[in-house]
Amino acid sequence: MNETPLSEAGTAPGVTPEIAPKVAIVMGSQSDWETMKNAAAVLDKLGVAHDCRIVSAHRTPERLVDFSRTAHAQGFKVVIAGAGGAAHLPGMVASMTHLPVLGVPVESKALKGMDSLLSIVQMPGGIPVGTLAIGVPGATNAGILAASILATHDAALAERLIAFRAAQTASVAERPQ
Repeated sequence: MNETPLSEAGTAPGVTPEIAPKVAIVMGSQSDWETMKNAAAVLDKLGVAHDCRIVSAHRTPERLVDFSRTAHAQGFKVVIAGAGGAAHLPGMVASMTHLPVLGVPVESKALKGMDSLLSIVQMPGGIPVGTLAIGVPGATNAGILAASILATHDAALAERLIAFRAAQTASVAERPQ
């Protein structure tokens, strides 16, 4: 996976600017990129254009509001939001957009991500956030789930997703070595 940090423009490495991104990957801080780059890597493998941004619910609230209210107008179809600790970002984004929001609890040092998980998963009725596993597995699955959502209306992506899943299955040995 690419270890390069976010560019100044906020796009993940490997994203072609000419392709309108369908998935937004947002996170609360640069340190969250270590986890969230796994969602970007899966989307890269599946050929899904995405844009990555740092949008802190606590340190950049105006940026959060602007992004959330305009995500649909920017052409996004799905938002992946990763956050640690109090983890308000996914819920705040979901409260201001009709787009599907997939929440990734970033593992925290103090509580191993349980604080993040509980914060994201306990949304009040009416403000849904699809919550994934803590850390890297959650970010990886968020990328796959975002692609799956988009594949419901994109036959070529559906074929790439089917091939991805078949390759994943084929990579599992029948017996231990």
